[in-house]
Amino acid sequence: MSNATNPFGQVLVAMVTPFTADGEVDWPGVEKLIDDLITGGADGIVVSGTTGETSTLTDPEKIRLVQVGKDVAAGRAKIITGGGSNETAHAMQLARQSEKAGADGNLVVTPYYNKPTQAGILTHFRMIADATDLPVILYDIPGRTGVPIKYETILRLSKHPNILAVKDAKGDFSEVSRVLNQTDLLYFSGDDANVLPHMAIGAAGLIGVTANVAPAPYRVIVDAVNAGDLATATAAHRSLEPLVRAIMTHVPGTVAAKYILHGLGRISSPRVRLPLVGPEEWEAEMIENEIDLVRDIPGLTFTKNFRPDRNAAAGGALPKVAGTTR
Repeated sequence: MSNATNPFGQVLVAMVTPFTADGEVDWPGVEKLIDDLITGGADGIVVSGTTGETSTLTDPEKIRLVQVGKDVAAGRAKIITGGGSNETAHAMQLARQSEKAGADGNLVVTPYYNKPTQAGILTHFRMIADATDLPVILYDIPGRTGVPIKYETILRLSKHPNILAVKDAKGDFSEVSRVLNQTDLLYFSGDDANVLPHMAIGAAGLIGVTANVAPAPYRVIVDAVNAGDLATATAAHRSLEPLVRAIMTHVPGTVAAKYILHGLGRISSPRVRLPLVGPEEWEAEMIENEIDLVRDIPGLTFTKNFRPDRNAAAGGALPKVAGTTR
């Protein structure tokens, strides 16, 4: 699918938010990581999403991430805000602030914890989509939110002119096919292990966590699928498998991605904010055992460059200013 018909790009990275050792946002580190990811093949960056620790970021931090992202990208990639909230009014406010800051899109997660009915989910998304002119990606991840966006609700939401896409972490491939057959919605794989299967049935691309560490192979997969080259796409998919397992299996993806990025010297600290904590010794060992199996990823050499620091990753930080709803 050409990016001319896709306002978000195809290889989107759900970016971690680099922190200093005391849990404050490392702004020079943010700039460097964004530039590295774009250079590595990303054509879209999601800032302040789940992987970016949106739950423990303040609203001013979220808006500044959009502003910094736009400055660093300088037109080379789209900057999408992870603008969800389980309070509709707050999500609308964040959307307006993000649009003013220059965001190119808004990834909006299903309201979490409240467990609204489908009528409540429908109203929530419609009101956020009405609040700005930003194109909206619905984020369907019932494993985190407690509720799915049901098929019938997706069909109704697809009629809104600002709702253009779905990030699918539900894993119901038959439903994806049904929606693609009956709407013009773009689909993005929200499950790193299923990027190639999603694209094989018509997804527009991915919004990935593992792409923080290795965006280039995802660029290969997307370009190969678009060229009808299944063999090349499959080879890249297989090379990524142990890295995906290392990042997405043993601890939250944010934690593992930061641990690995720090071990590679790409961010200054692996710190996460509480209640997230760095991997315990046995978890770190499992991550490192998976890393030992990584082969044939261009530009990614663990044998010479990977120096994990379990002490630096231990525990979690309490930032000076707590995240706020307003």
